[in-house]
Amino acid sequence: MAYEQLDVRVENKVGLIKMCRPDIRNAMVPELRRELHEALAQMEQDDQVNVLVLTGDGKAFCAGGDLGGMNRKIDAVTGRKRLLQSHELIRTILRLEKPVIAAVNGAAAGAGFSVALACDMIFAARSSFFVQSFVNVGLVPDLGAVHFLTSLLGPHRAKELMFTGDRISAERAQELGVVNRVINDESLMEEVGAIAEKMAKGPAISMGLTKAMVNRSILGQLHDTFEMEAFAQGLCFETEDFREGVKAFFEKRAPQFSGR
Repeated sequence: MAYEQLDVRVENKVGLIKMCRPDIRNAMVPELRRELHEALAQMEQDDQVNVLVLTGDGKAFCAGGDLGGMNRKIDAVTGRKRLLQSHELIRTILRLEKPVIAAVNGAAAGAGFSVALACDMIFAARSSFFVQSFVNVGLVPDLGAVHFLTSLLGPHRAKELMFTGDRISAERAQELGVVNRVINDESLMEEVGAIAEKMAKGPAISMGLTKAMVNRSILGQLHDTFEMEAFAQGLCFETEDFREGVKAFFEKRAPQFSGR
């Protein structure tokens, strides 16, 4: 299958999916999200793929949601529908009975952070960073971020990241248990490739079932989280704070929120 938003290849039973929209820092525009979902589904059916690596082209892993596409009025019903469509991408990553490694090469912001969290392992370039940027534009965390981060960090640390919208470095993310390993930028893909190839030589059925068991044990409430996200984000899309947050983002200034 030919892709316009992605670079997809398979070598030594490792599938590589690279998001290739560096002009928008690999933001989740509808076309990229759709192709990413299709590529993951294709890899799921490919017997020549035992392990997947997901990364980004340029200076970002994924900058999150498409704020450009949100720079217009969105009603609650439309907002809920958008979220439900995006949830299918996360469900696909979690459902795949193949390990998915996030090779975070730069910014993992907002929904981009959520996509990395949905992967089974995260290896991060030393210069990369992570940020729960939703609060900066008057939105709630989505694509499972509340569930993933609370499970990893506990409620207090998770809320700190979500309430402040502060960046955390790759090293800090590793200290918190979000990142498996921090790797020098120039060595990231080489080292991740070596790890993936080692895993790809292992027992595929056993690893797939292990992933399924681990995910079943920790993701029991994720469906409820997705439902609440879709409802809450739909409401946030209708607020003045959201419109001010997006306007301030494009004007490169601090937003002036009003609580409305």
